[in-house]
Order: sequence, then structure tokens, then C-alpha cells
Amino acid sequence: MTRKNDKDRALAFAGILQALQLVQSTAYGKPYDLEAIQSTLTSILRIDAATVEDVYGGVAGVKSGLRLLKTQLMSDKQKPDSELSHYLLVLLHLERKLSKRADLMDKLTQGIERAQKQLEHFDISHTNVLAGLADTYAQTISTLQPRIMVKGEPTRLTEAGVANQIRALLLAAMRSAVLWRQCGGTRLGLLLGRRKLAGTAAILLQNNI
Repeated sequence: MTRKNDKDRALAFAGILQALQLVQSTAYGKPYDLEAIQSTLTSILRIDAATVEDVYGGVAGVKSGLRLLKTQLMSDKQKPDSELSHYLLVLLHLERKLSKRADLMDKLTQGIERAQKQLEHFDISHTNVLAGLADTYAQTISTLQPRIMVKGEPTRLTEAGVANQIRALLLAAMRSAVLWRQCGGTRLGLLLGRRKLAGTAAILLQNNI
């Protein structure tokens, strides 16, 4: 994908935020949108999608992320989630490190290909698929510093199924972070262009949801 427009950057950034919010919900045992988690996890595997929109199965695939984008960047009524902002900053830092590691990128590709084959037999949210994606995360992104330290209910975080889902969602967040950079997203651009990004998200929500 070579397009670098406001819509694509907004969708990819919404994908990051949606994945990170799902990490929080999983870690704290809060309710979450099943459609959102399906589209978020599936986005990991759509490495040959023709458009950014296709990565998420349409704009509706990141609708909660688009709403969150407006809150995190521009809301006057509701303060941004500081924990989510911390995850975001660490993730974007790690993405830059990851982009310079061809060996880890190769491992990521191999892990994604294994997951694609698993989908011939299982659903994306099946425990076997989540365990595979979690293992891919552990062998790649988790080897970089600083690691993303997820907060949540201590007893939940020790459960293998919960831990695997969190790692799989962090992998999805990284997939969107890579996509965002490919679409021309930068940390400086985010700082200077947040109003425009939030405005694009509002338009996408209005026209497509």
C-alpha cells in the first residue's frame, strides 16, 4: 500500500488505540465488543490487503478506535486515558526499533503465516490461534526494550488464556503501528496534526457508521 492520506492514517491510528483498549479490557476483566476483537485480531493476518480499510474489514472494523481517537486527542469533556497514552508511547517507540530488525520482522512474518494456516481449522479467537499469536509476540516484540508492562487484575494476568489474548492484541496494536508509519504517520506529525486527525475520524464515523 502506497497511499498516504488522512483517512488511511486515521484508520491505522484508530486500529492502534482499539487494540490497546482491548488489552485494557482483557486485563481488567471489563466487557468488550466481540466484533471489535474479531476485526482487531484478524487485522494481524491481512498483510496483503489492497487498502488500509480492507485490513480492518471496513471502517466499521475500527469504529470504537475512531471514537477513542477523538477522546484521546481532542476531547474537552473527557480526559485522555493516561494508561492508554503510556501504552501508545511505548508501542510507537518499539515500532521504530522493530523496523530496524530484519530478523524479527522475518520471525513475525513466519508467525503470521502459521496463524493463517491455523485459520483453516479454527476461528481467529480460538485458544490455539491466540496461543500461536502470543508466542509470535513473545519471540519478537517482547524481546525489545522497554517491554510493555500491562496493568490489570493480578489474578487474571496469571491466567494463560488471558495472557495469550493480551499478547495477541499487543501484536495487533503493533501491526497497526507499522501500518500507520507506512501511511506517513510520525510522532511529530501526531503532535502537530492531532486536530486534523480527530476531525478525519469524526468524518469517517459520520459517513460510515
